[in-house]
Amino acid sequence: MANLLDEVTGVVNENGRDIHVIDRQLPVTVGFGSTLFEIALWVVIPVLVLGYVLIMQDTMENPGLVALVGCLIGILPGVIFIFMKISAQNYFQKLEQRIQAEASNIDNYLEQRVQILQNVVGLVERAIELDKDVMKSVAALRSGIVNDANRNDVNQQVSSAFNRLFPQVEAYPELKAHNAIADAMQQNSYLQREITAARTVYNSRVTQWNTDIFSWPTKMIVAARNRYTTRIPFTASAETKEMARSKFF
Repeated sequence: MANLLDEVTGVVNENGRDIHVIDRQLPVTVGFGSTLFEIALWVVIPVLVLGYVLIMQDTMENPGLVALVGCLIGILPGVIFIFMKISAQNYFQKLEQRIQAEASNIDNYLEQRVQILQNVVGLVERAIELDKDVMKSVAALRSGIVNDANRNDVNQQVSSAFNRLFPQVEAYPELKAHNAIADAMQQNSYLQREITAARTVYNSRVTQWNTDIFSWPTKMIVAARNRYTTRIPFTASAETKEMARSKFF
């Protein structure tokens, strides 16, 4: 059989293809088949046992006892599945807390970047006339709070402010040699790497969540009953993507 995807003779897109994160939360739903599956766990074996007892009762010494014991054993799959659903529910609750913790780690790094930016601006603005856009960004960040809704916006504002600030510092050798400013530049670079690493961990947790909620039967049924949806991983802004295509050197 030929390869479905042939890299030798297949169609090639010479222009390449960019990728984007789809900003949409998908709900988890289960149909009647899942409900039928849960019912079957409770009734299939007892029904088979009762049918067998009705057919063979003339040859049994105590068909009532056989039917009772058979039914009790027959409902075990249903009981076990209840405990499996409880375990799945606990799993999702713990995973959700881990996702929140990873998001909080990103927020902590972002807050540190904001503090560094504010400190650097305080040192530099006394010596040179700063770009008004930098001052506006810092003023806005002083009253801002990092949360799920604005996490990417805050990081973008901080990065933009640093991008405007550092070229001005480079033009003044006495400022560039300032120990506090040099240390702030180093800390900013370090924190940006930490944010990238924290985002990778966060995306891994989100991928784990998005995969598990569609794991049938136990986890998917629990996710659907609790109206869980997929989570959206980190998304780079259009400005960041455009800058990544720029010529740096």
